[in-house]
Amino acid sequence: MQLRTPLCDLLGIEYPIIQGAMAWIAGGRLAAAVSEAGGLGVIGTGDGDRAWLEKEIDLAHQYTQKPFAVNLMLVSPHVEEIVDLVIKAEVPVVTTGGGNPGRYMERLKNAGIKVLPVVASQALARRLSRLGADAIIAEGGESGGHVGEMTTMALVPMLVDAIEVPVVAAGGIADGRGLIAALALGAQGVQMGTRFICAQECNVHPRYQERVIKAGDRDTVVCGLSTNHPVRVIHNHFTREYLKQEFSGCNREELEKLGKGRYSRAAFDGDINEGSVLAGQICGLVKQVEPAATIVNEVIADALRVRQQLEDIKCHV
Repeated sequence: MQLRTPLCDLLGIEYPIIQGAMAWIAGGRLAAAVSEAGGLGVIGTGDGDRAWLEKEIDLAHQYTQKPFAVNLMLVSPHVEEIVDLVIKAEVPVVTTGGGNPGRYMERLKNAGIKVLPVVASQALARRLSRLGADAIIAEGGESGGHVGEMTTMALVPMLVDAIEVPVVAAGGIADGRGLIAALALGAQGVQMGTRFICAQECNVHPRYQERVIKAGDRDTVVCGLSTNHPVRVIHNHFTREYLKQEFSGCNREELEKLGKGRYSRAAFDGDINEGSVLAGQICGLVKQVEPAATIVNEVIADALRVRQQLEDIKCHV
């Protein structure tokens, strides 16, 4: 039994699974491992510079000959040089986050690169599909990191009805049940980030992974609503102080200063109390650290099992 959608043919992959672009910690080794397993691995650039990305692309090529992607963080100060590099390096797929990639779309498309923007609203999805996006990643507020207001369950079918290009569901998905649910909503695949935090190939501190595994269903919180750049993280001492300051009317500049460097403090230094531990609500389903290939294979096997269960139910109706 297989689980292929037109998205697989579009991207040259075996399974309709895209690994989320987790800034810095999703490097070339993780991207290669996901791609080797049949999904689409993604190098998360964050605000990394050209030299950093060149090393990660070279690393990915050492471990796979299959397609992988690079994520463009559009608010990065290095985005122009990153665009130049992905074109020069002939990266086959680009995902984008942190804004509207319209100004780069023509250059990327002319270079033969497939472009998959991450969006959180119907209006932006319509605009980018008209500009030539090959697919749209619909990211609900259940996801980790920067989030929008819409939930995945509501956003995905709205985008499926609104645009002609394939829709990829993201946010709140960590297993085969989530994949089948996304397909039922009309998506052609899923993007998973939080599950891959606990891949062995992820460039993240072990204490960060341990905190994700220990997290329960109510352990994430959204900070920064007043700044118009809300972020979902696991609740800790830092978030309590941040939310205290935010609710007391602290201005945007002061909040940005308070949050500066907190992500790297958690991801690389392992400070899970004073750092910013980005993770989605689905972290309650993440149980262990395991190879990326095991994660992909488990998700697909689980999805096939669920699909068969649904077929059995249909036969008895």
